Amino acid sequence: MAGLRFTDLQSRPMEFLDFTSLTLDEFQQLVPPFETAFHARMAAWQMDGKPRTARRFTVYKNCPLPTPEDRLLFILAYLKTYALQVVHGRLFGMVQGKANQWIHVLLPALLAALRALGDAPARSLSALAQRLGVSEADAATVVVPLKEESAPGSPIPAAAPASPLLPMTAPNAASSAPKTLLHRPSVRAARKRTTLSKMSCS
Repeated sequence: MAGLRFTDLQSRPMEFLDFTSLTLDEFQQLVPPFETAFHARMAAWQMDGKPRTARRFTVYKNCPLPTPEDRLLFILAYLKTYALQVVHGRLFGMVQGKANQWIHVLLPALLAALRALGDAPARSLSALAQRLGVSEADAATVVVPLKEESAPGSPIPAAAPASPLLPMTAPNAASSAPKTLLHRPSVRAARKRTTLSKMSCS
C-alpha cells in the first residue's frame, strides 16, 4: 500500500506548511534532533513498547516510514490534523494498528527533540515565565484563561498566544462511560416477548 512521503510534499511549500505547520527550513532544522531522539528510544524499546533485549533497531526495506523526514512528517501531520488513526494510516500507506504503533513511538521522540532544542511547550506559568525571562505576573498577561468567557462589552485581547505544537491535555482519569461486562456466560440479543406488528396482514 503506497502512502504519502516527504518527497511528495517538499516541492510544494504551501501544502507542506498546511500539513505540518512548519516551513521546509524549520522542518529540516528539526530532523537531526528528532532522529537522534528516535534512535535513542528505539535502542531501548521495541515498536510494541516492550524493552529491547536482542536485536538492535534497523529500518527494513519495506518500512512504511523509511526516512527520518518521513517519520517526522508522519507525526507532525498527525498532530496538525488529528485524523482518525485508520485515516492517518491509510494516508501514509499502513493499517490502523501500525499507525497506532508509530504514533506511540514518534510522539515521545518528538517531545524529546523539542526539549533538547528548548522548544517544548511550557506546562506551567512559572516555566513560561522562566522561558520568557519575565516575572510570573508578566507571563500571566499573555496567557488567555481557557474556561473564562469574556463578559459582554469587555475588550477582546489584541493577539492570543499561538497554540503549542503539542496538545496540552489533562492527565488521564477514569472514564465515566459505563463498562461492558465481558465475563457473563451468555448475552441475550432477542426480546423476551413477541410484539405484534401493527402492519401485519393477518
